[in-house]
Amino acid sequence: MSALLQDSLTFVCLLAVIYAATVALYFILGYGITWLNDRNPERRIQKGRRGEKRKAIEIRQSMASILVTCTSVAIGLFVQYKGWTLFSPWDFSWWTAVPLFVLCMILFDAWFYFAHRLLHTKLFYKYHLLHHRSVAPTAWSNDSIGLVDTAMCQGYYAVITLLVPFPPIILLAHRLFDQINGTFGHAGFEYFASRTARYPSPMLCTTYHDQHHAEFKYNYANYFSFWDRVMGTVAPNYDQRVEIFEGEAPALNLRRSLAGKDTAERRVAD
Repeated sequence: MSALLQDSLTFVCLLAVIYAATVALYFILGYGITWLNDRNPERRIQKGRRGEKRKAIEIRQSMASILVTCTSVAIGLFVQYKGWTLFSPWDFSWWTAVPLFVLCMILFDAWFYFAHRLLHTKLFYKYHLLHHRSVAPTAWSNDSIGLVDTAMCQGYYAVITLLVPFPPIILLAHRLFDQINGTFGHAGFEYFASRTARYPSPMLCTTYHDQHHAEFKYNYANYFSFWDRVMGTVAPNYDQRVEIFEGEAPALNLRRSLAGKDTAERRVAD
């Protein structure tokens, strides 16, 4: 068997495994978060909109865009395997796993922010328009993206291994985390509102990206609010909206407790 054919088979097998795992995770998260949302209707962010009606369209588009994302990951891992990078991958150890993972997140967030801003320019928005048809995103919306759009935002994986010698396990762990984070970020229901999701913390909650879909011109980042705050593109009312969800949570818990107590008292009376 020629070297070219062997390399081609290796790449196709690598891509197939990554794609199958990602599609499986897409459906596990989609149905799991939908189940959770159905039991917490009061946590819906956009009260007057129902994005669930786009489910079938979003699933079909996601199957194609996930292939583009997985191709990017496969390219990054394959060029490392072949030694076509500037540096050999760092040796993985549990001592360095966390800082390397955080570094990978920081670099991806910067890549994503500026690629996303570019996609909102007049020249490139036609490639991003499909994703914004999901004005009220759901757990199925994360990967419902145009193919050019996906290549621009997820091309990070194909490029980063040429420049930064991340161990393959760090890249795969980051891809896993990004899929989970992105799905919850598009869930349309808020479960993570807290002080850690608003200023001065750089962390985010679901409301952050939900506002981007609803208002289009704010909140371009993926993991952290740093770039949006520095560049002046964070939604002016984002922090206040997070506080509102924080304030609602105790009241909701109290109402549930009182409802449960009332039900128990009626059962005793009966």
